[in-house]
Amino acid sequence: MKVISYNLRKHRAAGELIHRVAEHDPDVLCLQEADTTDLPDRLGGLVLADATQRNRLGLAVYFRESTFRLQEVRAISLKKSLHDMVLKPAEERMLGVRLRDIDHNSELLVASFHAAPLTALNSLRRHQIRTALAELADLGPGLPTLMVGDYNYPVFKEKLGERVRDQGYELSLSDSRTYTRYRFFRGHYDFATSSGFTIADIRTLPQGLSDHLPILVTAQPDPARIAA
Repeated sequence: MKVISYNLRKHRAAGELIHRVAEHDPDVLCLQEADTTDLPDRLGGLVLADATQRNRLGLAVYFRESTFRLQEVRAISLKKSLHDMVLKPAEERMLGVRLRDIDHNSELLVASFHAAPLTALNSLRRHQIRTALAELADLGPGLPTLMVGDYNYPVFKEKLGERVRDQGYELSLSDSRTYTRYRFFRGHYDFATSSGFTIADIRTLPQGLSDHLPILVTAQPDPARIAA
């Protein structure tokens, strides 16, 4: 299964999506910082599962209609940073979808995630990640789970990885940095958190109009974790 995650930088990179889908042929597309009122229902062979409704800059998930059937969607609000309280860019910071694989008659979870910005503390982002993963576990208990997105966590990633493992998940980074806008903040921002998946590869794709570079995750659900 191939999943692309892309922070559109206030929707500026939205015009690239059809090209990205055509070039890389993903099964799932997860977006952050999208104007959800200006997203198409379809992108190539992908159909919009859902998008957040209470965000100025929202999340969205598309999936391959010929491969999956949508079972359930859950958007959740997470603990707010001061930035969220004042500017209100994002009320809902995780959008999870439960999908059924048509050919294999099995289910899995994929989620788009956007942590609080760098003005917040890492402790707040860890709280948001922990809460998001707990919500996904409730949405599909025991199912293979993959949460991708903008974690806004450029330093102390090893400590974050330890916390994530304590919850039964693995944190995976792409092959090169995913954020380039500010010299002193360049690095890996866009991650994958998984449980019940074997991550074969995470590749950073070429930069477009966003300050974030998209990542392409190639993953295989663990057969022992698939629910029929």
